[in-house]
Amino acid sequence: MTIRRWILLDLWVLSLAAISFYGGAVSYGIFWGITLIPVTSLLYLAFVYFSLRILQQIESRDMVCGQPMPYFFVLQNDGLCVFAGVSVNLFSSFSCVEDLPGDTEYELLPGDKVSFETRLTCKYRGEYEVGVKEIVMTDFLRIFRIRYRIPGTIKALVMPKITRLERLHSIEDISGLPRRESRKSPAEPDILTRDYFPGDPLKQIHWKSTAREQKLKIRNRTGEEKQGVCLLWDTRRYSSKPGDYLPVESRILEVCLALGMFLAERNIPFDAYYGQKGIVSSHVSSLRDFDGFYRQVSDIHFDREEDFGRTLPEVLERGVLFESGVIFCVLHRMDGTLSELAERLERAGSLVVLYLVTDENADDYIRQGSERVRIIGVPLDAVLEGRL
Repeated sequence: MTIRRWILLDLWVLSLAAISFYGGAVSYGIFWGITLIPVTSLLYLAFVYFSLRILQQIESRDMVCGQPMPYFFVLQNDGLCVFAGVSVNLFSSFSCVEDLPGDTEYELLPGDKVSFETRLTCKYRGEYEVGVKEIVMTDFLRIFRIRYRIPGTIKALVMPKITRLERLHSIEDISGLPRRESRKSPAEPDILTRDYFPGDPLKQIHWKSTAREQKLKIRNRTGEEKQGVCLLWDTRRYSSKPGDYLPVESRILEVCLALGMFLAERNIPFDAYYGQKGIVSSHVSSLRDFDGFYRQVSDIHFDREEDFGRTLPEVLERGVLFESGVIFCVLHRMDGTLSELAERLERAGSLVVLYLVTDENADDYIRQGSERVRIIGVPLDAVLEGRL
């Protein structure tokens, strides 16, 4: 197209030179003919702009990530001349349309229309525009091209998908772990003590050890294992670009829902905690509670002010984590503070599983894990079955 413009400009300069040096009716005719070509092309594009109609519709704007939704769009020529060189561009970064020819230019006779009935699939959880993004019009001589964004774009509200796991590899060997702190009666003899952590029950303070070591000590008991399960995740937005934060946020919620579904289907109660300008918690005791949990997770708003490094200590202060046998944490980034808190939970007798959702190399973090602090990398496009 650029070459055609240069050729047209060269011809116009030559015609201008011809009338300057030679004059005559032929020279002027060629000059005005070449001059009117771009004017005619632009007038044609303006006529197409005002006469072309597009209609697009999706069955429902409430969608689930990864599930196709019926979608159709129509291009119609309401003008009196033939339209050639009309094409459409789609919002392709976060969604895809099935069976739609790419880079196809349509020719429409007066009153003619082209319609497509297909399906649209969204890739990530969130709210964003889908379907046809803009119309591209090219004139008949392919000198000019005009793009204009259609005013009636579709904005889909996409909920996270649920992945059912047959096995949870991260805790398959949990039955073989050493027995942990007991919930039995305080009359049971003490065997070991540990340092006091904020949130520990005051009634479990071992005063003799506290006096001897000049710092608060807590009883470590033997007997029945702790049975509580906690699920925590990061709700911080790490970028201002949708292309960066949508895949991360979508995958974090998918991991949380996959873990929640795995536990709910086996009637294993768990408590969930996350930040929403304050700590939000929910309790799921069985599969019948999962629908409410799913709606709650779907409505989560990620914010740049949220900080998992502050959320986890606030939950720790409630004391519930120290009574939990297994603690799942789903996050995007890990720092020294989180590592220290995980070690505190490990010393308290809990099994901590950290799922690091990132496409970056997580090997350095994984090597920092141990038998009771397990760090697992989850790439953004990985299949969750077999990974978790």
